[in-house]
Amino acid sequence: MTTLSVLTLDLAQAIGLYLILVGLSGLAKPDRWRQVIDEMAASAALTLITGVFVFVLGVTLVFIHTITTDLLAIIVTAVGWIALVEGALLIVVPHLLLRVGQWSLGFTRIWAIVAIILGILIGLAGLTGTAGYPNIV
Repeated sequence: MTTLSVLTLDLAQAIGLYLILVGLSGLAKPDRWRQVIDEMAASAALTLITGVFVFVLGVTLVFIHTITTDLLAIIVTAVGWIALVEGALLIVVPHLLLRVGQWSLGFTRIWAIVAIILGILIGLAGLTGTAGYPNIV
């Protein structure tokens, strides 16, 4: 895969590794995900701090990477926007996001497998891709 920026490739590797690690944690300790959601629901401070952290991470990704020239760049940019929106929701309406999180706990292993597969695909695209101008036919 050819992308316009080396930054896209680097961020794709980081996002891929993150997804693989999250997926492995879901397979190894699925009850931990339930504990995280339960503890966040019980702690306004933890929810707010998590929301601020995720929002700042999302804003940072959006500021440094808003590239939509190819599929991998669009995916990396979308991850930034998703983090930004998720962080904002955790700050403003945490109960809605936590309700979705509690519902999704019934599918922990499925989410974990999907995260691992996406992580492998995005990570490999970052590892094997090249930066430069794509061939336009």
